[in-house]
Amino acid sequence: KLIMPKGGTDRSSNDGGVVIGDAALASLPLLPAAWILSGLVLKRSNEDEEDSWPVGAQLLACVKLSVVAFLLTNNLVPKIKEYTLRKGIFGKDLGKRGSSREDIAIPEALGIVPGTIFLVCLILCLVGFATWHPSKLLDCNSALLSICFMLFLGFTDDVLDWPWRYKLLLPSVATLPLLCCYNGSTSIVIPLQLRTLLMKEGILTNFGQLMCLVVTVDQNANGAIVNLGIIYYVYMGMLAVFCTNAINIYAGINGLEAGQSFIIGCAVLFHNMIEIRANSQSQENHLFSAMIMLSFVGVTLGLLRHNWYPATVFVGDTYCYFAGMTFAVVGILGHFSKTLLLFFIPQVINFLLSTPQLFKIVPCPRHRLPAFNAATGLMEPSTFKVKRHEYCWLKSRPNDTVMTNMTVINLFLQIFGPM
Repeated sequence: KLIMPKGGTDRSSNDGGVVIGDAALASLPLLPAAWILSGLVLKRSNEDEEDSWPVGAQLLACVKLSVVAFLLTNNLVPKIKEYTLRKGIFGKDLGKRGSSREDIAIPEALGIVPGTIFLVCLILCLVGFATWHPSKLLDCNSALLSICFMLFLGFTDDVLDWPWRYKLLLPSVATLPLLCCYNGSTSIVIPLQLRTLLMKEGILTNFGQLMCLVVTVDQNANGAIVNLGIIYYVYMGMLAVFCTNAINIYAGINGLEAGQSFIIGCAVLFHNMIEIRANSQSQENHLFSAMIMLSFVGVTLGLLRHNWYPATVFVGDTYCYFAGMTFAVVGILGHFSKTLLLFFIPQVINFLLSTPQLFKIVPCPRHRLPAFNAATGLMEPSTFKVKRHEYCWLKSRPNDTVMTNMTVINLFLQIFGPM
């Protein structure tokens, strides 16, 4: 059975063994990126660089700043949560109903702490980055503007509880600075298996001619490259909206919002390190992304320590929107927005699985998180009631009067049993 700690117990008071175990667990996703990063830092440049620091030195400076960001976040979260409690910004853990922690008021919107620290670190990083790479100054300013806008929107949402229509509209506005200064490619490479749909023997097919009405098919590349033009900008805008809401919708368990963001951040950082080490043409863009991700991973790890089970704080929409926009910023301005979507595969699956409920095809409760069984101390799939003749096409058994909420977490519990 699940052993519940006494109410109000902070993770900082746990014994050293647990803390060391948590630190070792948290370090695992960072190891691949850290291994490449250490090689870049130790590598001595063979060229005489008079106008800028070596890449390794720039990364090392950002690593030091991310360590400071982690320490500040870890120390300030317990202090700031007292202010949110005092102002009545708190919630109850719905995943602890029937337990000794059911009625404990847990401070909410603590994402404002890592968000603010991240902005300060980002400003310091961007000052240095703009000095080393003056051509990226516009990208730096647009990144700050978009992330700051979403951090503000998230905090006001936690306080005022905005309707969903604003949550979908305002992120689109926040992406405009990113799209205005984007100067990368708008072309995509078509998979080998699909190229014959566009061109055969150097001649456009009927479908290829139809596609040319909205996009540009590169006939010199025999249909291998398609320039999407304005459609690619629409995709990037939709990507930003998806990222900001994907972190939020994939929630319901202590540490899941910050935890998934930490994993994605480490994956993006690993991708950046590979491209920087390969000295690719987009090295400068990936260096820009790595600089942002290092500070983000630092503040997220500091927050995760307090949001991990049993959570003493809730991150709120403040953190979800800020984290999602940060990923959108590095994907768009780092010129790997297509690759970024691969890191969101679990979130994409969760969105597709949730589509019938999100679009009101079937009933959608306000909270779809798993249900806590106080008798067993385990989490079980949450359900909603339906009539026998309703939604037979979605039921596993036609006569069922309850259906499982359509999220990946509930599906996982449904397949593998309560946990």
